[in-house]
Formats: sequence, C-alpha cells, structure tokens
Amino acid sequence: MTDNGVPHSARVWNHWLGGTDNYEVDRRVGDEFAALYPDITLVARHSRAFLGRAVTVLAAEEGIRQFLDVGTGIPSADHTHQVARAAAPDARVVYVDNDPLVVAHARGLLDGGDDGVAFLEATLHEPAAILAGAGQTLDLGRPVGLILMNILGHVPGREQAAGLVRELLAGLPSGSFLVTADGTDVIDGPAFTEAIGVWNANAPLGYHLRHPEELAGFLDGLDLLEPGLVPCSQWRPAPDAAGDDVRAVDEFGAVARKP
Repeated sequence: MTDNGVPHSARVWNHWLGGTDNYEVDRRVGDEFAALYPDITLVARHSRAFLGRAVTVLAAEEGIRQFLDVGTGIPSADHTHQVARAAAPDARVVYVDNDPLVVAHARGLLDGGDDGVAFLEATLHEPAAILAGAGQTLDLGRPVGLILMNILGHVPGREQAAGLVRELLAGLPSGSFLVTADGTDVIDGPAFTEAIGVWNANAPLGYHLRHPEELAGFLDGLDLLEPGLVPCSQWRPAPDAAGDDVRAVDEFGAVARKP
C-alpha cells in the first residue's frame, strides 16, 4: 500500500516536472527543497530532455530497438517507449520500479495490452531479477539500451553503485548502451547540498550528490559517445539552443557503449 504520508523521489520529481501524480507531502517537501535550491526544476526539465535526446539517438542512429528503464519514476510526459517509437516504431521497452504509485501509473499506461511494453516490479538492488524479468519481453541476446536515471545517487556506497551497474551490464551483450545521469556538487554545490539535506531528513531513501569524477567511475570499460560526461543540458542540445536551454546544471549525464 502506498504511504501518502512519506515523500518519495519519483513523486517529488513528478511534481518538479509539473505533473499531478504526487501527494501533498511530496509537494511540501519538493517546494521546501526548491526554496533552498530553485534550480531544481531546471535540473528536472534538463534531465528529462537529456533522456529524450539520448533515447532518440540510440533508436535513430545506433539501431537500438530494446530499452530497459530501471527506476523509471513518473514522467509528466514523453515516456521512454513513446520517444523510442517516434524514431523506431518496433522498439520494445521494459520499465522497472517498485514505488506503488509508479506501479499503478504503469498498469494504467499498459492497459492497452501492448506486448512490446512491460513493467517489472523490482528494485535496482535485484539485478538478477531485473534481467530475468526483462528477458520475458526483451531478447537479451541483442543489444539493449540500459537506462539508469537519477537512481545511482540513492545508493550510498560508490562501489556498491558501480557493482550494480556492472551486474546489469554483464547480463547484456556487446553493443548495448548505458544512459545515465545523476546529481553533482560542482556548480551550485552549497545550495544543492543544503537542499539534499532537507530531502534526506524527510524521506526514507536518501540521495547522495557525487563529483563528476565519481560518476565517471560508473562508465569504466565503456566507450562514451560524444560529448562524453557533461551537464545533461549540454549533451547534444538542439543547434539553436541558448540561454537556460544550455546553462550548465548540477546533473551530469552520459551515453556509453558496451564493447
């Protein structure tokens, strides 16, 4: 059963994106966070836009037709399968999350009975179960786009987080890709850090900002697509993007290929 008295990152993130799939406690904590760090709504928008661009590149340019979106959350628009299928109508997607509201949202999304889109109830800490479940919809003998957006920061230990990435990638073949982004502390460090402290004092699942050099460790052994690990606002923006559309934000993202 959903505990609507406790904030949850997926629902708070949905609030920052302007969505309505959240509770009063999520809005309260989200607004308190934004009062300390107003750029969080910009970070949220850039994070979602980065994901859209990355999925489009993989589907349209790299030939990826399968995506495994772990910790999918509740977007306000543009689900991964919608973005992928705009470039490749035959794309297949498995979403993974364990928040009850996300589960309910996903079930509503999948009411149409699309056998190329599935939802798996699991946590990042269950890589074997994720891979086994995903294999019911995806062909894990063919390349997969693994998506880990704003989820590794919820793993306190850097080595533990890196180990989970390695386990998931180990179950995917050569030619697969990792799409990842997480919060950093190099641009607006003090304000973001203070706001994260508010989050960690109110939510059962803490979040840990990391230096980009630490995030780069999650990409060891992979071949980065240009421009590498950068603020997600600056990963292949539109040619005419300017101002806030390309302003560096404290979330760094990358797309990398498994050799």
